[in-house]
Amino acid sequence: MMQTRAKSIVLYAGLLVGIILSMFPFYWLIVMATRTTSDIYRFPPQLWFGSHFLDNITRVLQQIDFAGAFFNTLFVASSVTLLVLFFDSLAGFAFAKFDFPGKKMLFVILLATMMVPSQLSLVPSFVMMASFGWVGTFKALIIPGMVNAFGIFWIRQYAEESIPKELLDAGRMDGCSFFRLYWNVALPILRPAFAFLGAFTFIGAWNDYLWPLIVLTDERKFTLQIALSQLNGIYNTDYAMVIAGTLLAVLPLIILFLFISRQFISDLAAGAIKD
Repeated sequence: MMQTRAKSIVLYAGLLVGIILSMFPFYWLIVMATRTTSDIYRFPPQLWFGSHFLDNITRVLQQIDFAGAFFNTLFVASSVTLLVLFFDSLAGFAFAKFDFPGKKMLFVILLATMMVPSQLSLVPSFVMMASFGWVGTFKALIIPGMVNAFGIFWIRQYAEESIPKELLDAGRMDGCSFFRLYWNVALPILRPAFAFLGAFTFIGAWNDYLWPLIVLTDERKFTLQIALSQLNGIYNTDYAMVIAGTLLAVLPLIILFLFISRQFISDLAAGAIKD
């Protein structure tokens, strides 16, 4: 009994240390956003909140069009996420539960594309966007990102284990088409997989810097990452202001994570109860 209790104490202590170490970077980000640049370089470091948060935020809003960049990023990230969820789930469901010619070969090719560094496709992708006349538009950010190999692989693996074959057979006996099977049978079961893939895709699109930097030419269409990079001076950088802008950009992701994690856990729990 005592040995079991000691193991529990050690386990919970380890979890507590892990939580503190994981949360400290976010705490440090908030603290530095309330300080001045000189405070950031001070030793020993200042570990409590300062009084310059509003000043730093005001200077961020004066230096860049933060609101415009925020809504640009929200539009692009939301569009990419919705398209990825739809097309990747369709393809993943088909790979998992249907047989068609060339299925294994296509899936091998799909997995092979995951091993190619995305940087290698920058030049061909830019040439393609230029030939379409999409350089400088949101289409160049949304259309190339609306399908990805990881999403198809993830949905395929999840659907293969979680969707019973008997359920699909019953749907076919009722006259369901492929799309109706996908919409009425597969989607409700795939909700936990959607929660993870949606959060993963949204965060990736929100934080994307290199591709928007290459294809966007109009300042009115800049995303947050490009706008925030303009806060860095040529000879001198106000790091307190930069950190304050970074905090504003990170807050929506934290809120999204909290919402998605609760949804993800509740869906998993509901699935476990049903099983």
